[in-house]
Amino acid sequence: MAEAQEKDNFWLIIGGIIVATIILVVMLKGRETEHLESGAVAELQKETFSKIEQRRTRNTSTAEQISGK
Repeated sequence: MAEAQEKDNFWLIIGGIIVATIILVVMLKGRETEHLESGAVAELQKETFSKIEQRRTRNTSTAEQISGK
């Protein structure tokens, strides 16, 4: 009768894991758009769209070219 019952820490560990996960998600969510502030994405998009536009104009035939003049 004098046996000491072992304390069950299972739910305490599960709770700690949940809290740690929530903190990690909040921290990462805050850093999610940091790369957009540098302007690198906007510059890359500008460069990409200009190259696409150059390709379109280069591949477009004029009426004179089609008629063979």
